Amino acid sequence: MVSHGRDLILIATGSEVGLVTKAAEELKGIGINATVVSMPSFHVYDEQSDEYKAKLMPESTPKLAVEAGATLGWYKYIGHNGAVIGLDRFGASAPGPIALEKLGFTVANVIDHAKKLVKK
Repeated sequence: MVSHGRDLILIATGSEVGLVTKAAEELKGIGINATVVSMPSFHVYDEQSDEYKAKLMPESTPKLAVEAGATLGWYKYIGHNGAVIGLDRFGASAPGPIALEKLGFTVANVIDHAKKLVKK
């Protein structure tokens, strides 16, 4: 994959995959080609060949990781031109969907972050 200035990679681990898939569909409608990468295991990914990793997530393509948990560890995968939507605090209490929305785990927030990344 060669980045053409409007390409983006969205990375998620589990429950966030559905969220980033929906965001990718909406981003396509506004001219941003977002590829979704499901990364349920850092360990398994790290065991892959450098060639595979470079083809799956080229260094030049901006990456946005979405993790309904700590952002620690993600910066190794998103590189210098990426961002992470994550949760680096404790104390939120509400029904799951409401908590996720209030914490920024929404399609709209993913799209906002994605737009910023492709403009860099």
